Amino acid sequence: TQFISALGCEALVRARHAARVAHVIAAMTYEALMSSIGPLNPDIHRARPHKGQIDVATRLLNLLKNEESPSEILSAHTNCGRVQDAYSIRCAPQVHGVAREVLDFTYNIMNTELNCATDNPLIFPDSEVQVVSGGNFHGEYPAKAMDILAIGVSELASISERRIERLNNPNLSRLPAFLVRNGGLHSGFMIAHCTAAALVSENKVLVHPASCDSISTSAAQEDHVSMGGFAARKAIDVVANVERVLAIELLCACQGIDLLRPLKTTPVLERVWSLVRTVSPTWNGDRNVSEDIEAVHNLIKSGALWREVYDHIPLSAKMSGAAMSNSKL
Repeated sequence: TQFISALGCEALVRARHAARVAHVIAAMTYEALMSSIGPLNPDIHRARPHKGQIDVATRLLNLLKNEESPSEILSAHTNCGRVQDAYSIRCAPQVHGVAREVLDFTYNIMNTELNCATDNPLIFPDSEVQVVSGGNFHGEYPAKAMDILAIGVSELASISERRIERLNNPNLSRLPAFLVRNGGLHSGFMIAHCTAAALVSENKVLVHPASCDSISTSAAQEDHVSMGGFAARKAIDVVANVERVLAIELLCACQGIDLLRPLKTTPVLERVWSLVRTVSPTWNGDRNVSEDIEAVHNLIKSGALWREVYDHIPLSAKMSGAAMSNSKL
């Protein structure tokens, strides 16, 4: 059980980082695709008042709408006549929101696991029966938490990959094919998108619950087991894949914004763009994209990307539950 909890905490901490920055990266894509902020209207989300959904919509709106320094990109398409964007854009609060709430649920289970007694037998010196055999060692709680975490956080990569497709597809983005000016000579972000699609497809296998399995051992004494060790191990793999898909989306979104220059986005998103450009220059010709992916992946894992936008997140959205504390990490 301690093994499950130890690995599970790594998966949870990294999933929290991924969930936090997923909304920031989605906001960058909103701008690169010249998407409408209409679906972020607070009235919409009060009509379906899931806390995670409301918090994500609030975050996105605060990143994309700045009364003092409005986005030039947003202003350029305010009256474009487009009725609505695709699900991967306008339904981001609903999809990202439930992922946040899954992490809240997982956090509560893991917090209890790390502050409890899972030994057997247990010794109660002040009780009438001082030595008691029981079943607190069973790993079903953290095993289920890890399976649920993997299912929840994997959706962040699934919807992110769909946004990557839209950024790369000139029929959907109004941007050059594969986000490169000299198409044909350069393949741009085509292979990066293929990488994201492969990671999302890998996650479809990894999110199959380990804890729905059990097999009897020890002469049928241990006749129901949690399979939590495997659940925790593959949860880490799922989170790592999510981080890299988000890194790819961020690279594509920054390139899309480059292609919209000289228009600028909001000051906070310009800071995100500048941070990315410290480790990944604008894509002017084909190069080894894996180095760029890993560099931006490290920005996500380290918390650097979240710290860049932290002061621009409303306090109510920062404090959305135990699993999403107001830590700058």
